[in-house]
Amino acid sequence: MTEVLFYHMLSRTLEQALPPLLAKCLERGWRVAVQATSEERVAALDAHLWTFDEESFLPHGPAGERDAADQPILLTTSAANPNGAAVRFLVDGADLGEAAAYAPYVRAVFLFDGHDEDAVAAARVRWTMLKAAGFEVAYWRQSEAGRWERKG
Repeated sequence: MTEVLFYHMLSRTLEQALPPLLAKCLERGWRVAVQATSEERVAALDAHLWTFDEESFLPHGPAGERDAADQPILLTTSAANPNGAAVRFLVDGADLGEAAAYAPYVRAVFLFDGHDEDAVAAARVRWTMLKAAGFEVAYWRQSEAGRWERKG
């Protein structure tokens, strides 16, 4: 059964929170798809992942490139899964739609801005839908120091 995680960002931005979570997925041998809502956001995340830390590297690429299926981390606006991702990150309100679309994944991860009332409301709707569909759901909230604390 797919595990669905909700990450409530309060003290850090997506650009700060996402890379360590992606690194943990790669450490576990999981391929990842990061789904955003616009090509501009995909391009921004692509640029950011190249430069976020001089000491580390996250192999990634956007879905539109020829080698997209080979990418350990694929950045996309589509619900398609050409790289065979085991984990799907959904950012900026991205969604896969019906609950059944989450079933092929080991884990689905929603990252949402806790200062955006619409994003919080949308996360609640998704939580309710996915929990009702029988998925295991967990809620993680960011502390003042930026650490993740499981709250539910």
